[in-house]
Amino acid sequence: VGKAGLCTGRTLAVYAALADKDAAGVAAALQARIDRWHLAGLAVLVAALFLVSLATGPGGFAPGESWSALLRGENGDLMAMVMREIRLPRAILGVLVGASLGLAGAAMQGFLRNPLAEPGLIGTSGAAALGAVLAIQTGLAAALPMGLPLAALAGALGSVLLILMLAGGRGGGSLHLILAGIAISALAGALVSLVLNLSPNPFAVSEIVFWMMGSLADRSMLHVWTMLPFFGIGAALILSTGRGLNALTLGEDAAASLGIPLRRLRLMLVVGTAMLVGSATAVAGAIGFVGLVVPHLLRRACGGEPARLLPASALGGAAMLLAADIAVRLIVPERDLKLGVLTALIGAPFFLHLIWRSQRDDP
Repeated sequence: VGKAGLCTGRTLAVYAALADKDAAGVAAALQARIDRWHLAGLAVLVAALFLVSLATGPGGFAPGESWSALLRGENGDLMAMVMREIRLPRAILGVLVGASLGLAGAAMQGFLRNPLAEPGLIGTSGAAALGAVLAIQTGLAAALPMGLPLAALAGALGSVLLILMLAGGRGGGSLHLILAGIAISALAGALVSLVLNLSPNPFAVSEIVFWMMGSLADRSMLHVWTMLPFFGIGAALILSTGRGLNALTLGEDAAASLGIPLRRLRLMLVVGTAMLVGSATAVAGAIGFVGLVVPHLLRRACGGEPARLLPASALGGAAMLLAADIAVRLIVPERDLKLGVLTALIGAPFFLHLIWRSQRDDP
């Protein structure tokens, strides 16, 4: 009887373990299907906004005529030129810049384990803005067609090298990364203010101020081809860190015990974020709050795991920036409303709401 009871207990334990394993497998499969539906819905939204962006503008073209001119228009046709040389690059850059900022924001929040972190925290956007400001002030932007974005990319690259020198060592952690980013951002902001203060050319000052507000207007396919390789490399680096970011939610010690190389993970995140944010700032100027707002809007639907949030935030960022760029063309069509101004008007109240909600939820 004793042996029979022991065997029965072992059998029940095995069945219970198998049932738990099956339940976990079913839950994981269900969650994967839900994630695929979320990504498919976001992809459809991005595609719809992309088509609306192509059909929106001061030309007065009907949507069907616009899309037809883009696909089948002759090279010398005015409508085809407007679609292919003005609206198409603007829409593509809306997708690339929005995806860059959303993806970088989700990565930084996952790495720092702080929902209030944003991509500009490592100082890359400020350094890229400094490079662009110097290009405008010295006349490089006027002398070379791609002088401004190339100078901004050089500034972003310089910030990456500086961050790796300050916080990329074996003893560097997330705190050193944050401090180095704050110092670089403050230094870049001070140098930009110095250039504006000492500039003898009021036209250059006006151009600098308007560029720093952020915009996708008057961009060409050259800007798209300039940003595309940096976007591809940066997105590949960030998306490959999903497993490490998931482990990092348990803490750095737990992640290290699971075999996650923290130094390599930090390097990939810094370089990937710098490429995404630096290239976005180089072609579109300073556009804030996208990387902060989008992960928060999607976190409830996608869950708290960074690996699931990263691709969703990329699509969500593209959708948000396309919608904002459409809005700036519809709200005040006779004036050049800057894209960065609109995103700040939307993002700043949302940021204040996050602070108020966090204080209310604290015991």
